[in-house]
Amino acid sequence: MTEKKYDVIIIGAGSVGTPLALELAERGRKTLVLDELASAGQGQNKEAIGGVRATHSDGAKIKTCLRSLEIFATWHAKRGDDIGWLKGGYCFPVYTESDERLLKEMLKVQQGFGLNISWLGPEEIKKLAPGISPRDLRGGTFSPDDGSASPLLSGQAFYRAAVRAGAEFRFHERVTGLDISGGAVRGVMTDKWSYGATKVVNAAGAKAAEIAEMAGVKVPVRPDCHEAGITEPLKPFLKPMIVDIRPGDKSKNYYFYQNSEGQLVFCLTPNPPIWGDDCRSTSEFLPEVSRRMINLMPQLSGVKVRRTWRGLYPMTPDGFPIVDAGAGPEGFVLAVGMCGQGFMLGPGLAPTLARAMDGAPTEEDREILHGFRLDRQFAGMEKLK
Repeated sequence: MTEKKYDVIIIGAGSVGTPLALELAERGRKTLVLDELASAGQGQNKEAIGGVRATHSDGAKIKTCLRSLEIFATWHAKRGDDIGWLKGGYCFPVYTESDERLLKEMLKVQQGFGLNISWLGPEEIKKLAPGISPRDLRGGTFSPDDGSASPLLSGQAFYRAAVRAGAEFRFHERVTGLDISGGAVRGVMTDKWSYGATKVVNAAGAKAAEIAEMAGVKVPVRPDCHEAGITEPLKPFLKPMIVDIRPGDKSKNYYFYQNSEGQLVFCLTPNPPIWGDDCRSTSEFLPEVSRRMINLMPQLSGVKVRRTWRGLYPMTPDGFPIVDAGAGPEGFVLAVGMCGQGFMLGPGLAPTLARAMDGAPTEEDREILHGFRLDRQFAGMEKLK
């Protein structure tokens, strides 16, 4: 069997792997993307709800997502595809003194890294979120440049652009091993073929730890199950993503927005976490999230839910990604542990990783990668997961 040669092989055609393939192909790198599923974006990308925010508590994530926002916001004008982009912003309404203190403390950090965000009083929050419960409302933060896009439309747009740029994709191929010799990667073996390359990127999402083991690298990534849903279309009434960080009976927080077709898309963070890879919907999700959404916006009580689904968040212990071009064998690159935020991180990470793989990262690239390196202590915690 003749081995096919590439400059770079990416394992995973999802929210991280596909934008990276586009970036590398446009830089003239012969790029192959392997995925065991039927087409691009059929894993965690398909299960995302579409939010894109730079409103994080960490500089590396803020900088990365500011780049992503620029890509999403200009995609239609530059590339011609309608990806359902809406610049509605993110709003974190606040009802407790402790949450107000937390978000105001983070404001200083966020603004210091160039994020356009401010604190708004209760009346301004009520204008942003018509019908929101006014009782005990203290105000909240608003970042107007954040937004949302369709994961399905975006994923296919990135895929088509990557193919036009020369990237190759091979689907229904399961990676069975890595060719490593002399302390460096030489290629990838699948259940159908073998491919040569001096650089291999692990962008395998929920299966990141399994792929890393093939390179003799241990990564602390394991999947956490989250559910989401979507309603019937409504007349436009809500522009920002609403994020309620108060804990509930069975959830840490929840969030929802109105998409470009008028539907409300919603999700919650289960508490305690549900570890594993079971993607079957449950009977507990809809009662919990419905109760919380209706308490916040009573006018939603009569809205019909179209469907729900369950996806996986590849989690790290501290809630930050692992993006490292120097861990393990030479040429082995980690782009894993996106903690359910691969959709918003992937496009912005692509140029950073591409430059690092070329040995020419910018100063900002180095700052981003330093925050995401594998050999960190995992002692901190992302405050806005």
